[in-house]
Amino acid sequence: MTDDHQLRVGKIRNGTVIDHVTGGQALTVLAILDIDGSGGEEISVGMNVPSDRIGRKDILKIEGRELSQEEVDVLSLVAPDATINIVREYDVAEKHRVERPEEVVGVLSCPNANCITTEREPVESRFAVLADGVRCAYCGTLIREAFADRIEVE
Repeated sequence: MTDDHQLRVGKIRNGTVIDHVTGGQALTVLAILDIDGSGGEEISVGMNVPSDRIGRKDILKIEGRELSQEEVDVLSLVAPDATINIVREYDVAEKHRVERPEEVVGVLSCPNANCITTEREPVESRFAVLADGVRCAYCGTLIREAFADRIEVE
């Protein structure tokens, strides 16, 4: 039996803890980061756990991996309240909240088949980040619904 002061999942030695992810979005975050368990990373996922800050939250602990800035930028699109903790030798070495960038380059696919960024052209995608979605800088297509399936982190 756990109480409010007991850890539900143990500490990690080295890696990343992604905290304050909107409840139910942990699996989307794992998909964005291309983590499916086949890479050998040790992953702990807590879903819909109580949070004073956002009501219900998900939390992910990824042993042996520190997120790149590009990954953090993309993560901010689906988890704008997330906190990133970089853990080294069981201690939090860095802690920061994600910040939504003004634009993302090369990580989203435009759904417009006529856009210059399709596979037929060697043009890197570029999207302006808006409060309610993202807009293609080339064709103006606005994506408002969940766009995690269009994200391609390299």
